[in-house]
Amino acid sequence: MFGYLIRRLFIAIPTLFVIITLAFFMMRAAPGSPFDLERPMPAAIKERIEASYHLDKPIYVQYGYYLKDLVRGDLGPSMKYKDKDVADLIREGLPISATIGGSAMLLALILGGLLGSVAAIRQNSGVDYAVMGFSTTGISIPTFVTGPILALVFGVYLHWLPSGGLDRGRMTFTHLLLPVLTLALPQIAIIARLTRASMIEVLRSNFIRTAHAKGLSEHTVLFGHAMRAAVLPLVSYAGPATAALLTGTLVVEQIFALPGIGRQFIIGALQRDYTVVMGVVILYAALIILFNLLADILYGLLDPKVRYK
Repeated sequence: MFGYLIRRLFIAIPTLFVIITLAFFMMRAAPGSPFDLERPMPAAIKERIEASYHLDKPIYVQYGYYLKDLVRGDLGPSMKYKDKDVADLIREGLPISATIGGSAMLLALILGGLLGSVAAIRQNSGVDYAVMGFSTTGISIPTFVTGPILALVFGVYLHWLPSGGLDRGRMTFTHLLLPVLTLALPQIAIIARLTRASMIEVLRSNFIRTAHAKGLSEHTVLFGHAMRAAVLPLVSYAGPATAALLTGTLVVEQIFALPGIGRQFIIGALQRDYTVVMGVVILYAALIILFNLLADILYGLLDPKVRYK
């Protein structure tokens, strides 16, 4: 196991380096500059500002400066927010994004796994058709549609929940419920379909027939044998999906006016705030690599046939 982790680490480092390189040069290739304003500033002032961020130098020199700072753990200063580093912006926004994304993923795993299991056990019944109908609807309707609808119905018309923002800068259950539901609905649908398909395949396998032949109870067969094998595809999906939800709540944060890092990423991209965009990309890539590794380890623990050689 330790050797496997070392090998994955050696693979992760060049992968992360390639992602950083591509993101850096793609951001610089985009038209515009962080200091292009509606009311142009004097040329001398703009030149001094660009010189302070090394933007007056060739792009390969800028890349060298960025890598040098990154090796020291410095993500650099924001080019649009005065007196704020990229690390400060991530530190402010990550707890909000992580809370929303983590809660949505936990809700999706519980409800999606439950619905998919029930649909598989009652295959071709009314319950199965209802779950598959809900799953198809949940996958088909994007979050930028469900979010405003939920905010309009429960926030504006019924006044049951806040339609956006935070309570004096604090995260409360009522303010996070609608964003979490909006983000969780498509994941519930996807996980329900994955669980149903996997559970049906497992229930038809030989070791389940053997378990029934031994006289084991239905409860023991389902939860002691079938469920453990059925969650394997779900583990593979949950790794990258969790990383995406923790940092990729872009649309939801915009709809509900939440100051997470997803919203910072959009604003940074629109304003050509290079360092902020790079910081979020690096964080997202690192989380993808980490959660994929955790998913592989968990997969090996659940499936005794997997060996880390």
